[in-house]
Amino acid sequence: MLNTLFSGIFNSSTTTESIAVPQFLLCIAVALVIGIFLAVVYSYKTKYTKSFVVTLALLPAVVCVVIMMVNGNVGAGVAVAGAFSLVRFRSVPGTAKEIGTIFLAMGAGLICGMGYLGYAVLFSLILGLAMFVLNKVNIGADKRLEQDRILRITIPEDLNYNGVFDEIFEKYTQKSETVSVKTANMGSLYKLTYNVTLKNSAEEKAFIDDLRCRNGNLEISMARQEVTNNEL
Repeated sequence: MLNTLFSGIFNSSTTTESIAVPQFLLCIAVALVIGIFLAVVYSYKTKYTKSFVVTLALLPAVVCVVIMMVNGNVGAGVAVAGAFSLVRFRSVPGTAKEIGTIFLAMGAGLICGMGYLGYAVLFSLILGLAMFVLNKVNIGADKRLEQDRILRITIPEDLNYNGVFDEIFEKYTQKSETVSVKTANMGSLYKLTYNVTLKNSAEEKAFIDDLRCRNGNLEISMARQEVTNNEL
């Protein structure tokens, strides 16, 4: 039973002769099911766009058809499918997870295109479940990033910003770093930007209140630091 399930559906002459319609449809159907499965797993606890998830669901079927149409020439098939699947990253930077999932979908489609449907399903289940578990346990997450903030403070021009907030930073932050300084309102105001790491996120309001007392109650904003999409 297992030998039948994991043997290729194409015989040795398939690479030189036309592929039967039932075999063609079966390969595409399995590839589509695998693509939908990978898309669902990828979208779990991940920021995503609808267009990427739909593309991910269709990609294994596209690669499968390419492999079948080049008559089993894996080198030519991978070259063509790879060129099409990576077009997205020419204009929009992709994360490491997106690139890895793209290659996972390509691998499943390639196996389907070669006719080894049992191996394609097994490969997708193992890698898909591994992705799900890694997302579930949140492996690799840096807890310190939850304390990192981008702090923007507006001060009047007569206030010397060098060291003016050092005492407050020492009280509420583990570390602080000046990122930029620029003038505003015809030079009557300065806008300061800092990267800070809070000692305790529960004291964020008290931190801002102390800064307000020092900067004359001018505008202050604080936001979480996030890893950008073009970082791996």
